[in-house]
Amino acid sequence: MKAIIPLLLLAGVFACKNEVTENELPIANDPVSETLTVLEDGLDVAREDVELNKEQSIQIKQQELIQLVDEKEELEALLIEKSYVKDEDEFSIDFHYPLLNENLKPSYVNFNEYINDTYVDIIGTEAGILEDKALICDTIRTQRYKEKRFIDYKIYNVNDQLVSVLFYKENFYSGTLHPTYSFDCLNFDLNRSIFMNYDDFFVEGSEEELREILNEVIVAQINTGDMYYDCWEVSEDDFFEYKDNFVLDDMSVEYYFDDCVVCPSYTGSYSVKIPLELLLPVLKRYDVNPLVF
Repeated sequence: MKAIIPLLLLAGVFACKNEVTENELPIANDPVSETLTVLEDGLDVAREDVELNKEQSIQIKQQELIQLVDEKEELEALLIEKSYVKDEDEFSIDFHYPLLNENLKPSYVNFNEYINDTYVDIIGTEAGILEDKALICDTIRTQRYKEKRFIDYKIYNVNDQLVSVLFYKENFYSGTLHPTYSFDCLNFDLNRSIFMNYDDFFVEGSEEELREILNEVIVAQINTGDMYYDCWEVSEDDFFEYKDNFVLDDMSVEYYFDDCVVCPSYTGSYSVKIPLELLLPVLKRYDVNPLVF
């Protein structure tokens, strides 16, 4: 009998230990779990703040572009302002663009025909939108999206010899949160009534040297201000694609790049301005180049 009592006591001890262990498993207020939950909630809030800041930055960046001062008023006699607005259930078009006054010089028809028939191309734009809509509707019949196309411009005069036109396109595509911007630049010689491109201003074969100059300006911008965080240098392929995409004034050449070519949409600038003195090694030296000084 005396031998049985210790065994019973020992069994009771094991039973209590097991009970305590089992009770400890489902801890209701685990401090580690609570800490992880707080961290996850904090990360979600931080992500929301970052996205909000990016969205605000995009809007500021776009407004700065729209508010750029140009020389429309000074060129009033030369320009004929044109617009085309169309609002349909499936799409809207809002185009603003310049033509040149052919009464001043009949050969300005060269500029006007290119703008009307090739660049603006209203008929082709509408057909392209409807074609894209048909492809979307074939796969997502339950959702209807309205495509939006917007074109506006800035124009500058260089030495009364050349007009430099910046077209900016705002494209709002199905399913996107905000519009994207793309750019086209045209330089038109008013004396000869012809369009001018890279090879008319810069030494033949100088693309790589000019790209290096452009990247030096970009790196300087990145190093001197918060505005250019997350930006990067222009690649060789991108420069060759955009090498004609610049506007001019008497003091600088300003290159424009679409969203996400040099900077993400939420930071930096759409353009990189290069002072003419930095471009002296690559500028062509002949009379019809308005950049020679």
